Amino acid sequence: MLVLAALAALAPFAIDTYLPAFHVMAAEFATDELAIQQSLTFYLLPYAVMTLCHGAISDAIGRITTIKWGLAIFVLASLGCAFAPNVQTLWLFRALQGVSGGAGNTVARAMVRDLFSGAQAQRVMATVQLLFGIAPAVAPILGGLLLGIHWQAIFLFLSLYAAVALWMAVRYLPETMTAEKQVPFSLAGIAHTYGKMLRHRVFLALIACLGLNFAAFFIYVLASPVFLIEHLHLNSQQFGYLFIPTVTGMMLGSWISRHTAGKIAASRMLRYAFAWMVLIASLNVCIQLWAGDGIHHAWWLAILPIALFNIGMAAAMPVLSIAALDCYPKVRGTAASAQAFMQMLCSTVCSAAIVPFVWHSTFTLAVAMLMMTLLSTLLLRLTHQPQAHASAINNKA
Repeated sequence: MLVLAALAALAPFAIDTYLPAFHVMAAEFATDELAIQQSLTFYLLPYAVMTLCHGAISDAIGRITTIKWGLAIFVLASLGCAFAPNVQTLWLFRALQGVSGGAGNTVARAMVRDLFSGAQAQRVMATVQLLFGIAPAVAPILGGLLLGIHWQAIFLFLSLYAAVALWMAVRYLPETMTAEKQVPFSLAGIAHTYGKMLRHRVFLALIACLGLNFAAFFIYVLASPVFLIEHLHLNSQQFGYLFIPTVTGMMLGSWISRHTAGKIAASRMLRYAFAWMVLIASLNVCIQLWAGDGIHHAWWLAILPIALFNIGMAAAMPVLSIAALDCYPKVRGTAASAQAFMQMLCSTVCSAAIVPFVWHSTFTLAVAMLMMTLLSTLLLRLTHQPQAHASAINNKA
């Protein structure tokens, strides 16, 4: 579980570690912060696209081989970022990081379901998520410390982390996609499988809910340089003020999911989690509307609702994820790819098209969170089937 969590945590490390360096990197490259912020988009877009292939590749050539190629390329791309002479070169190597960085995360999801089933799978997924949740809290704090050396040290760290994770995966993980289980790789086959998935209303609703719930929180991660420094009047060394409470919320939600697996029906857990998220997101809008521009005098009122929201998000995530993977038990790698793609697609849309338009105030950020949460809840309620499907899985367990 530790190795799987380390693989899954590569993505948040690649996103969050360099956030405290935005101001410094903008000055270094003689550009503005928006150009540096767009390097997130250059990472997230190819990440989202390639997640459609990583799972199918792992179904065809094996989980470990896919991890080897993906992380090896990521190591080299991180070195390229560290020594980029200008922002355009940084964009290029961030895109290469995105192409390769999803291999560990996607394959890790599939391997959890390869190795475990029923309530045990939910517990393991929640445990991996619990450990994975530490990364967004540690990453910006570590980034702030590495920034004291130089911003390049941040990308050198990412290269080292990926190299260690690669060694751990090869050394400790079993190959769960043996030769007799492997599915021949072809673009036509992938297109056919995804065509079926696009017609599977339950599967689409499940992965859309996963993506929207995560994006409702992730907008604050993407907007954190402006949210923390300009609105809350904090500095680059105080990024932990956002990430530690919010990740604590994620860890608490994961703990709840782990310890209620097999005890509380999955459908009931989803109802509780979604009701909690809607309540907290609505409360967040009210708080920011009331506080207005004076929110920096009580900055914790802008951060606490995000932490509370993450409890519900993390409690629902393992249930939704396991249910989605079980829609396609023979090609779980491809199903895991679809999950990761939807999550990153939502994050990419946020980075490129939503965050730049809502990060000018804490109120508009809160409204964006509420809108995404309501859309996710509506999807789940309109179909009714995802809850029934999750409940059936819970009963099998």
